[in-house]
Amino acid sequence: MTDYRRRRVLKTAGGVAIIGTLAGCADDEPEADPEPDEPEEAPEDDETDGDEMEDEEPDADASLRVAHLAPDAPNVDVYVAGDAVLEDVPFRAASDYLELPADEYPIEITAAGDPDTVVFDEDVSVPAGEFTAAALGELADENQPFGLEVYEDDISDPGENARVRLVHAAPDAPNVDVTVDGEPLFEDVPFGAAGAVEVPADDYELEIRPATDDVDGDVVATFDLSPEPGTVYTAFAVGYLDPDAAPAAEPFDLEVVVDASYDGDASAGDGVPDAIDEFLADARLYDGSIDDRTGEDEVVVDVGGGSDGLAFDPAALRIDAGATVRWEWTGEGGAHNVVSDEESASEFDSGDAVDDADEVFEQSFDDDGTQLYVCTPHRSVGMLGAIDVVEQS
Repeated sequence: MTDYRRRRVLKTAGGVAIIGTLAGCADDEPEADPEPDEPEEAPEDDETDGDEMEDEEPDADASLRVAHLAPDAPNVDVYVAGDAVLEDVPFRAASDYLELPADEYPIEITAAGDPDTVVFDEDVSVPAGEFTAAALGELADENQPFGLEVYEDDISDPGENARVRLVHAAPDAPNVDVTVDGEPLFEDVPFGAAGAVEVPADDYELEIRPATDDVDGDVVATFDLSPEPGTVYTAFAVGYLDPDAAPAAEPFDLEVVVDASYDGDASAGDGVPDAIDEFLADARLYDGSIDDRTGEDEVVVDVGGGSDGLAFDPAALRIDAGATVRWEWTGEGGAHNVVSDEESASEFDSGDAVDDADEVFEQSFDDDGTQLYVCTPHRSVGMLGAIDVVEQS
């Protein structure tokens, strides 16, 4: 995923499978019951049918996550019905799903640590199901106005295939075509649009082009994607094609998050303990494998890895009992710390979060067991790590 293992795109043996087309314009009404994988426009918040909401069961479950995709906005805090549910969410980050009853909620987004600086404050209808509320556009309003789009998430099991959804959130990018080996995968994607395809798992290169009638525009960016079977992803196209002329120096990139994974997928890999795989399901840099460093007395983990500095690298580690883990701060992504999770076999804590590039924390693990840990300020955006401590053979 991106620098945390930028996942690779979608091809079938013998060529490219064109599974669906993401197209249309902002005024097109989405279909009431789209078929699976049918591309659709991002639903408008004010188009929710009030009668349908009244028919919802009052205790129906809803899952809502928040994605910060506005490149010139600061880190943000998110309030739902007056309660702070997410804090210090940086650009490019998506939170875990928040479980709540289906209803209409006042959602407020403020600058992190500054509740008086409000960038969004509106009521948002959240029916039963899974949804992503994405902050899009720019506070400067140079290319696209700032706003909140709510996308319905299809996290059903894709079986042996993978499902990948694309969200166009790059404010200065035109409508785009997405191709593999020059063959169209998505066509004429406008800003704010979202749509999904199901494909067999494989390793491919994704080409981003300005939209043309013949889908033959110059390639402006390429990204690798390796979707796993039984796994659902969202790929957010974010940042600026021309960051030097933009309100914020955030380059164009593709941020890929795991929405859901199911039994039979390859996300766990061979030899990854279930407790680690479950804990790291939403972790950045976790690609379903474990970095085997047995035989080494000391192992280094970067604190602030990945393209946005919001990951432990490596996320999953295997060491011998008696070895020492040395966490070294990169100085990227803000202030971080290393704190054991309550389910961890041992307790350890580096203290208050800091952003010093020369910060170091060391911990030796004398007994075998599963060690789970987090960065407390950025746990909600997937800054998680795990260590499998094994007896020396």
